[in-house]
Amino acid sequence: MSKSREQIIAAIKAQLDETNAALNELEKKAAGASDEAQAKYQEQLARLQKQSDDVQDKLQELADAGEEAWGAMVAEAEKVRDAFIHSFHYFKSQLK
Repeated sequence: MSKSREQIIAAIKAQLDETNAALNELEKKAAGASDEAQAKYQEQLARLQKQSDDVQDKLQELADAGEEAWGAMVAEAEKVRDAFIHSFHYFKSQLK
């Protein structure tokens, strides 16, 4: 059984919200780093925030998409979300 439109949107939004909450926690942790490391972390955090905004934009496009564009939009939104989550996990692994 395939997921409904609402389920897909809700799942992507839930992952975005969860990752953004974890990102906020990492941002607090990064604030305690050395000045040199903090500059590097702030640059990475800015990129992650941009990716988060991109996912939010795609999510809105997905919600507004007509039936004819729905399939392609789901794949594109999931791709953007996956890239954001991958980048987040990479950043998390670099934060010590």
